[in-house]
Amino acid sequence: MSDKSQGARRPHGELVADVLAVLWQAGKPMTAQQVNDALGRGLARTTMATILTRLYEKGTLRRTPVVRGFAYEPVEDSAGLVAGRMRRALESDPRRDLVLRRFVTSLSDDDEETLRRLLHQAEGEAESEDGSASEGGSE
Repeated sequence: MSDKSQGARRPHGELVADVLAVLWQAGKPMTAQQVNDALGRGLARTTMATILTRLYEKGTLRRTPVVRGFAYEPVEDSAGLVAGRMRRALESDPRRDLVLRRFVTSLSDDDEETLRRLLHQAEGEAESEDGSASEGGSE
């Protein structure tokens, strides 16, 4: 392949992101042909089928049989996908406290405040659940 044609190719991650964007926007399962048509890039049928199959094998998509092949839909929305990546990255290092400390110290002031608010909300919800469970058991 020449350097010129190599430069015209899109990075694989960008194509995957575009495929996921099409599926999130559709809000319903789509076949490889439907995704390919929505992208409007004229990719080979096998290229699209391979991308969708790999995303299915990674657990990013679920699929259901249709007349000729499968229809695919995302397992999670965009935020859920990113949160899962963050969780897996955290779980991949045995020094979780250090990873979390470095992450928190790298946050902007706004993001740090958002994280504090979310942790406070989660703590309140957990206390509420504990309280209702103990109240229910004492009757």
